[in-house]
Amino acid sequence: QVQLVESGGGLVQAGGSLRLSCVASGGIFKIRPMGWYRQAPGKQRELVASISHTGITNYGSSVKGRFTISRDNDKSTHYLQMNSLEVEDTAVYSCAAGPIYQPTVTRVEYWGRGTQVTVSS
Repeated sequence: QVQLVESGGGLVQAGGSLRLSCVASGGIFKIRPMGWYRQAPGKQRELVASISHTGITNYGSSVKGRFTISRDNDKSTHYLQMNSLEVEDTAVYSCAAGPIYQPTVTRVEYWGRGTQVTVSS
């Protein structure tokens, strides 16, 4: 059983930056794709970014060029660096782990509990 714990959310002004972290335990981290989803009030959950076990990244169109996903397999941790934040980025961000050796987290096997990101104008 894999456990995922996020940290790094909070309140930031528009134009600012935050870095989210997600630490995995209880499984073999380095062979899983990892990613971040977000869900804003009244909206569907959307995939923000994913990174494969080989380091290939994918981003949602609304965050491309502003957010960067990375991973540190030695620490079983992946990160989401969020720059140029906009009010529309306000949401609960959840980290996700996909099936082993899959390229993305379009199918999620494990979820974190989520962390709130609020961007003020």
